[in-house]
Amino acid sequence: MERTPNASKFQSSPYSLSPLSLSSQRLLRSPHKATRKISRIPFKVLDAPELQDDFYLNLVDWSVQNVLSVGLGSCVYLWSACTSQVTRLCDLSADGNVVTSVAWSERGHLVAVGTHHGYVTVWDVAVNKQVNKLQGHSARVGALAWNGDVLSSGSRDRLILQRDTRTPPTVTERRLVGHRQEVCGLKWSPDNQYLASGGNDNRLYVWNMQSLSPVQTYTDHLAAVKAIAWSPHHHGLLASGGGTADRCIRFWNTLTGQPMQSVDTGSQVCNLAWSKHSSELVSTHGYSQNQILVWKYPSLTQVAKLTGHSYRVLYLALSPDGEAIVTGAGDETLRFWNVFSKARSQKETRSVLSLYTGIR
Repeated sequence: MERTPNASKFQSSPYSLSPLSLSSQRLLRSPHKATRKISRIPFKVLDAPELQDDFYLNLVDWSVQNVLSVGLGSCVYLWSACTSQVTRLCDLSADGNVVTSVAWSERGHLVAVGTHHGYVTVWDVAVNKQVNKLQGHSARVGALAWNGDVLSSGSRDRLILQRDTRTPPTVTERRLVGHRQEVCGLKWSPDNQYLASGGNDNRLYVWNMQSLSPVQTYTDHLAAVKAIAWSPHHHGLLASGGGTADRCIRFWNTLTGQPMQSVDTGSQVCNLAWSKHSSELVSTHGYSQNQILVWKYPSLTQVAKLTGHSYRVLYLALSPDGEAIVTGAGDETLRFWNVFSKARSQKETRSVLSLYTGIR
């Protein structure tokens, strides 16, 4: 339909039969933005022998320096995403111990290793040397979270400990008491002011830097809360996911303490991570579908569903550029997916059959 010379920006032509304003007509005629295509096959698959099928552990993390740390049995391995070089960082078998969590520091120069025996070691990866050993937990440490030089650790002993990893420490140990069962999720907010913790007691707590008691308590989940993720886009927005008896992803406004949206995913929620660049998030799942889902927020429409793992997808980490994720499962594989990328990676066009590579 042609515009008449005197049609203003806000008025339809007096001769138009359309009930729509000109601006609406222009919007309808404009080219549609293409729906982003997410490849349903991983662009890389790594062998990960002895990767444990244990919901309460956190055995995979990806550093800002583009290195993956993975706990396999009694060892921690480092895999460089740039060179594909594999390094064995440590072996706890002489101590009869098993790795139960790994976490990179914010600068990516240190990696913390939680263990079945309850102590946590800190390693300088530039020289592959242990620089600290933190005692204090009486049971396995399944969750770790860094805040600068301070490391928070969550354990089956129900405690969260916060310790300064510098020696000598400049901050005394803080003991956060609240959970009544194993602590299995720990995440600091983007501004490093609040720590969210999830436990096998179905509780989600939020802690601040001053109090030794939680400043917020959320009790809506009906199963263990391992999956926790703070939005990098909406200040104070926290997402959490519940285990097999719950299956829900729930969103919380921690500024007001109010619950927001929730969605029943139909299966155990193992992990959550937000996109760094857009208002989307990815969830990984266990019983019964072992799937990976990408969601738009706040509409909670599903953008993609990825399958391939034959065991529950217990481990998830986001690449430093925010475009890819790595997932791990008890099927002893790590799978790399481009879920948030703006353009299709050239690597994806290679045959998936040629990408099976061992991590050790």
